[in-house]
Amino acid sequence: MAGLTLSLLATAAPVSVLAKTIVPQAAATSSPAQGTVAMPIWRDTARTPAERADALVKAMSLEEKLSLVHGLFPPNTKNPPADMIPSAGYVPGVPRLGIPILRESDASLGVANQVEQRKGDVATALPSALSTAAGFDPDLAYAGGAMIGAEARAKTFNVLLAGGMNLTRDAWNGRNFEYYGEDPLLSGKMAAASVRGVQSNNIVATVKHFALNSQETGRMVLDARIDPVALRESDLLAFEIAIADGKPASVMCAYNRINGDYACENKFLLTDVLRGEWNYTGFVMSDWGAVHSTEKAANAGLDQESGQELDSSIFFGKPLADAVAAGRVPAERLDEMVRRILTGVIASGLYDHPTPVSAQPIDYDAHAQVAQKVAEAGIVLLRNEGDILPLAREAKSIVVIGGHADVGVLSGGGSSQVRSVGGVPIEIPLTSGAAASFARVTYHNSSPLQAIKELAPGAQVRFVDGSDPAAAAQAAKEADIAIVFATQWQTEAQDAPSLSLPDGQDALINAVAAANKRTVVVLETGGPVLMPWIQRVPAVVEAWYPGQRGGQAIARVLFGEVDASGRLPISFPVAAAQLPRSKPVLAATGPADNGAGANAAMGDAAKLPTYPVTYQEGADVGYRWYAASKQKPLFPFGYGLSYGRPAFANAGFSGGAAARASVDVRNDGKRPATVVPQLYATVPGTATPRLVGWSRRVLKPGETASLTIDADPRLLARWTAQGWQMPPGDYKLTLATDAEHVIAEKLVHLDGGHWPSGRQSGSIVTATITKSN
Repeated sequence: MAGLTLSLLATAAPVSVLAKTIVPQAAATSSPAQGTVAMPIWRDTARTPAERADALVKAMSLEEKLSLVHGLFPPNTKNPPADMIPSAGYVPGVPRLGIPILRESDASLGVANQVEQRKGDVATALPSALSTAAGFDPDLAYAGGAMIGAEARAKTFNVLLAGGMNLTRDAWNGRNFEYYGEDPLLSGKMAAASVRGVQSNNIVATVKHFALNSQETGRMVLDARIDPVALRESDLLAFEIAIADGKPASVMCAYNRINGDYACENKFLLTDVLRGEWNYTGFVMSDWGAVHSTEKAANAGLDQESGQELDSSIFFGKPLADAVAAGRVPAERLDEMVRRILTGVIASGLYDHPTPVSAQPIDYDAHAQVAQKVAEAGIVLLRNEGDILPLAREAKSIVVIGGHADVGVLSGGGSSQVRSVGGVPIEIPLTSGAAASFARVTYHNSSPLQAIKELAPGAQVRFVDGSDPAAAAQAAKEADIAIVFATQWQTEAQDAPSLSLPDGQDALINAVAAANKRTVVVLETGGPVLMPWIQRVPAVVEAWYPGQRGGQAIARVLFGEVDASGRLPISFPVAAAQLPRSKPVLAATGPADNGAGANAAMGDAAKLPTYPVTYQEGADVGYRWYAASKQKPLFPFGYGLSYGRPAFANAGFSGGAAARASVDVRNDGKRPATVVPQLYATVPGTATPRLVGWSRRVLKPGETASLTIDADPRLLARWTAQGWQMPPGDYKLTLATDAEHVIAEKLVHLDGGHWPSGRQSGSIVTATITKSN
């Protein structure tokens, strides 16, 4: 993995050197030795980013300060600057002080170019973030982020709207595929790794959407209602981990309200928590079209209005200047907004290493290998009765059915859409709905059919499109192996209407399974789907949206070229009735248009009614909800099979100052085995376990390894009026292969402790814990 990461960084374009800048104020310089030229403080790399940013602010005019706190949305900008390129956003720089233009790009899964604003511009498309999370491997998340950052830099972008990490509270959320699942530790650690990878290229990354952007339909009018303590111990904890460990230069606030206030004018989130408790020094940017006021937003802690043309007014333009002049927004607050923006720009390395002025070469072949490795690691083997998989190369006849597997693999829609290297074999515009202006049903040019043919050169491999279940069943009956590709397209701005596979695919699978007992189902979905046919199909593989090398990755897993090694970052229900909300809230309760304004145009939300959504599950998200409600999902969080035969023994647990588990594991199989033992803890005073750590290891046939998992103390704490407290007492530690299947468990006594928010993980945290009296 280290070699892969290093090779990625080597592809980043060389940085250019800024020209000498004019020093406008002698006061903002370091004291020079006699006979030497004074260095501006903002150029002094021995100073902290905050000190350098403060010096820049003191050297700026009011007009220059105001220019940094609101940005253009290029598709809607009239009379654009000559150096603006089509993208998500543009904020002018201050050349005399060396402050760079901020060129922003959507980049959750690669440098986006959704509806081909930049004709002919392609980029490497990673698999969905759920796929990355399923790898349970932060090193892969880092490599993916580093790859995206390198391509962005080479394309002259320097602010990436990446780092999506909202917890999955509703399985049909249209944007689940962009996030890392239902667990705060996994989400926080994977997002942090991705952010570090992006920023290794000396550019700005964000984490988003702060916070509780858990539904897409009606995201502009939803008011997320949740107990404040539960919020701390779930969604905010995920962000706290990502920010402490990843150090993103920017945080993006969400569209929705939280407990009554819009996220982008929520003082509790943006000032009390983010600044006051977490000591975050970077800047808060708005989501595009998420600003509804000038004074309230600015005074609450919003630093930058993004994509201003999508708001009903340019709130941080003249209205902010007027508010500052009248004292309704203190001048010190404007200085603070600019200081935070510049602190993020400096801390990321962008100020000292500006992006090139013109596009640079990109090693797309090397980057494609990254995308493929991430896809392979994230593919989850859900069922494998009779060891149907891996497929034997000696198979005489294989029929591949459905899912457009003859030409490519499905991609999620919305702002994360990447126009991938290799072209787009299928692209279907939407004719209606909230996503129609910027989303298309798109496939990456990576054919599973072709990849299967290459791995089984002696087999007769044919394709049937699946539109006729009877014809598909007949083709399956004539083949040794039938592989059905089932798809579920999801997109930003609208939620899935249900968790069932669309377009009659359940009937197709039933027909094929009845005709051929050796049927394999490959799912390309944005999240969990229902599987009413599960007992009739011996093998099921979850491939998610597998990115631009998805066809090759799927085929390699099916044939055992690599192990089936992914683990679910999200629980799969037996039925929607098991979930905290059994159907999409607005689709169920709103007027005919999914809540008459539920999908309203950006900027118009202030004119619409508010729809409260109460998250009664509180901190018991995902697998914790199943435990609290005493239900069993179809497949639990952390679940996934391997082609090897791992056997666990000699589990041990220890407490005291820190919690730890150890276990020996042996691969008794004839193929490599990927093991991902997970450590869960039940904290005194709670009833549901929470993931506190994990380990990932690949074992050769016959190999034995001793694994140790240290519990992250952040997950052993409870939020109280005094801050995070780890109460002394007996904690139940559970070593398991997933949230349901236990290897061993034991009560251990922990000394307890407390510490401030914004803390990092590992020995730093453990060393700073002070024992409670």
